[in-house]
Amino acid sequence: MKRIEFLGSPMDVATMDETVHYIKEKALSGQFQQHVVVNVAKLVNMKKDPQLAESVTACDVINIDGMGVVWGARLLGHKVPERVSGVDLFHRLLEMSAGNNLPVFLLGAKHDVVEKTKSTVESLYPGLNIAGYNDGYFWDDEEALVQKIKSSGAKLLFVAITSPKKENFINKWKDELGVDFVMGVGGTFDVVAGKVKRAPVWMQKAGLEWLYRVIQEPGRMWKRYLVTNSKFAWYLLKAKLA
Repeated sequence: MKRIEFLGSPMDVATMDETVHYIKEKALSGQFQQHVVVNVAKLVNMKKDPQLAESVTACDVINIDGMGVVWGARLLGHKVPERVSGVDLFHRLLEMSAGNNLPVFLLGAKHDVVEKTKSTVESLYPGLNIAGYNDGYFWDDEEALVQKIKSSGAKLLFVAITSPKKENFINKWKDELGVDFVMGVGGTFDVVAGKVKRAPVWMQKAGLEWLYRVIQEPGRMWKRYLVTNSKFAWYLLKAKLA
């Protein structure tokens, strides 16, 4: 895993296959790995949120999820082979877990969504061992939730909570979770459960997933993407001129 620095954040330059192989080898050998993906919005928010920046930079694997970051890094001379989508990596790691008898824990989203996610992935990946699951509404007793994860015997933990809550939760409790791998997957459970539709493949490859989300939820998303994309373009321009 080759690591670069882009706009003040470390990130790993790797293909999807390289990432899956690396995580598999570490998980099978019992070496803990804290994982995160970075996109345009997260890079921008890290500039103004020191705790989020600390939680991201503490990770052992930092994948690039977002064509904007891929193109921006290439513009500054970094050789980035491809985007490693968090949703796709989630599925690849479940497939890997099923084939290597590695129990997983699903954490986040609403109760009906995480239950639907559990049943869906069990159907997709025969032999997958779901050691436990829990919705994302546990903030009144984090310690009890952490103990539930630890006692489940899970080796991989996937946290489907919004940013920066998931990154900060993982970084805070990583030494107490008892797992060998933990990854924040954001809204992935909503996609798997069929609550949210993912952008068509051509829009994913064209870096237009953000536009698809704006079309789906214009009232909530247009301002967020207008602000973050504009700031990202400004940071990138300054970096290029420097």
